[in-house]
Amino acid sequence: MKLYHGSTVEVRKPSISRGRPNTDFGKGFYATTSYEQAERWARIRQNRDNTPKAIVSVYEFDENVLNNPNLKIRRFNGVDANWLNFIVGCRKQKTTHDFDIVMGPVANDRLYFTINMYENGELTEEAAILQLKAYKLFDQLSFHTAEAMGLIKFVEAIEV
Repeated sequence: MKLYHGSTVEVRKPSISRGRPNTDFGKGFYATTSYEQAERWARIRQNRDNTPKAIVSVYEFDENVLNNPNLKIRRFNGVDANWLNFIVGCRKQKTTHDFDIVMGPVANDRLYFTINMYENGELTEEAAILQLKAYKLFDQLSFHTAEAMGLIKFVEAIEV
């Protein structure tokens, strides 16, 4: 399968250490199966950092690896209480994990308002999940260990 990563630079050798700790699934390298989502990430970074380029790096990833019993993989198949509480915990840096790879929906900027209301106790878990399910959600895969990082192979970088 192809994976995409949006940035302002070509990322030939992804690194876990460059990731921010307060993200959806914790510090790691994030990619998606959606070119559209990666392009959006690249343009957001371009605007935020005020840089001239937005770049989507493309990788090959053997999805059969996701069935490897030697890897610790956490899969969220959609928006539910487990996903919501995991991302809230990771974003607040109260949840730590030892997964090699975490997969699930992206809690992007459009969802932030609802998640923030849930974090502040303004929405119940059930109400937040109901609202979040109304959005078109993209997927993300986050890689958290050196072993997992070795499973993706750089193919090309595309300036968008």
